[in-house]
Amino acid sequence: MEEWKLGFDIGGTKCAAILGKADGGEITVVAKKVYATAEMPTPFACIDRFCAECETLLKEFPEASPTSIGISCGGPLDSRKGIIMSPPNLPGWDDIPVCEILEKRFKMPVRLCNDADACAVAEWKFGAGRGAENMAFFTFGTGLGAGLILDGKLYSGCCGMAGECGHIRLAEDGPAGYGKNGSFEGFCSGGGIARMGRAYAEKHLPLSWCPTAADLDKITAKSIAEAAFAGDESARAIYAESGRRLGYGLSMLIDILNLERIVIGSIFQRSESLLRPAMEEVLKRETLPLSLARCEIVPASLGDSIGDIAALSVALL
Repeated sequence: MEEWKLGFDIGGTKCAAILGKADGGEITVVAKKVYATAEMPTPFACIDRFCAECETLLKEFPEASPTSIGISCGGPLDSRKGIIMSPPNLPGWDDIPVCEILEKRFKMPVRLCNDADACAVAEWKFGAGRGAENMAFFTFGTGLGAGLILDGKLYSGCCGMAGECGHIRLAEDGPAGYGKNGSFEGFCSGGGIARMGRAYAEKHLPLSWCPTAADLDKITAKSIAEAAFAGDESARAIYAESGRRLGYGLSMLIDILNLERIVIGSIFQRSESLLRPAMEEVLKRETLPLSLARCEIVPASLGDSIGDIAALSVALL
């Protein structure tokens, strides 16, 4: 049965109003309107812009009859009350009752999820997590967040904070992430890999991927990956260290939650061959064998469209 939905993807850089439809096990992004978050002087102006873009989309597609709206946004937020609560990448978005505002405007149900949860639902319903009853999705991008699907349901915890795996400390010292040195996010994120690269380069200049001290600030996870794929052993070693730490973090989740599938996005999608060997070496050593044998670890499959599908997937919950 065909269902039309509206999605609102709220990001620190850009926002998108998305019109889509789901039919059986497939979902289609029919159209979307994108605008810069910074162009909006207040959160309420941003929400008004979303409403205007949705009204434009519905005029362009008169056959569409959406029945609900899904919102994907970085946390912290209260998904039960539909309130966005001061995300660090959205200054000024302090206790914004976004669901209430949109429900009054569009006269339909509105649901809010943090972006990791929303992406988890998207991959579970339409991507690499299809068919799983117990799975986790890891962002592994700018930061490291996770969304959990347990016993066939999205698990958000008592106050919507479930899945904040990036805050786990994996070592007494190490790159900082989520405000904590040696954290899971510090080792397994774009910023964390770049920080590991800079720390190594400061001691071992010159390198093919960082010839001089003036190049230290240009180091990124992408530039290190490019050098690693070109065969540079030092760059490969940095990714191997991230892979080892990924293995330690995942081993805890597999042992505690007995997951059948773990889907990992962004950097893991692009650099799986650099991360997986070290990750698997640690998993074999650290994880309960029976649990590990039943858990499949795969890259996310929705690619660049995941943000759009995530917002629409929230509307389908």
